[in-house]
Amino acid sequence: MDWLKASIAIVRSNLRVYVILNILYYGVVAAAMVAVTGSPQLQELLTQAVLASFTEGPLSSVFEAYASGNVLQATALTFAVNFFLGSVLVLFVPSLIIPFAGVAIGLIRATLWGLLLAPTSPELKLTMIPHSLTLLLEGQGYILAMLGAYVLGKAFVSPSSVGVQRRRDGYVTGLKQEARVYVLVAIVLAVAAVYEALEVIYLVPLLLP
Repeated sequence: MDWLKASIAIVRSNLRVYVILNILYYGVVAAAMVAVTGSPQLQELLTQAVLASFTEGPLSSVFEAYASGNVLQATALTFAVNFFLGSVLVLFVPSLIIPFAGVAIGLIRATLWGLLLAPTSPELKLTMIPHSLTLLLEGQGYILAMLGAYVLGKAFVSPSSVGVQRRRDGYVTGLKQEARVYVLVAIVLAVAAVYEALEVIYLVPLLLP
């Protein structure tokens, strides 16, 4: 509970930035959705690339779990992909090297989401009814990860903001704060994984002919 309280305290102390990141993230998703409506071929190419990545290679186990209707396995694999690959490897690790890198990469991810999920067909319009909650929940997980990247970058660039003088000490303090934020990232992405598995396996088939 102490880790959870510490995580929430960091978000509260950076509440303005957190709100701005929410507006930016979901705003970019919406803008990309609007933009791709005039280029359905681009969405089709991206969709084919994503499907190929989940039907071939190491990520194929995720597709198999969903195809077999195994909710527990689908949940566990979805969480593993979203947390360890989507947030730790893609957002956290680059931020260790380049200040604020996770923020920029997160916005690129938002752009791809918008391009992929834009309801450009009747089928996508139907599936987006339940999937919009998945987008919201997973988006929150990645926004929190972006906030962690911001906290680390701010502490390194401006050590005095975390009560130290040297950049090295600011980096260490910022890294500790970012790690605490990832407690919330893990919780939110775990909830998102449970809902997504239930949604894709049970809800979406009811909506499609």
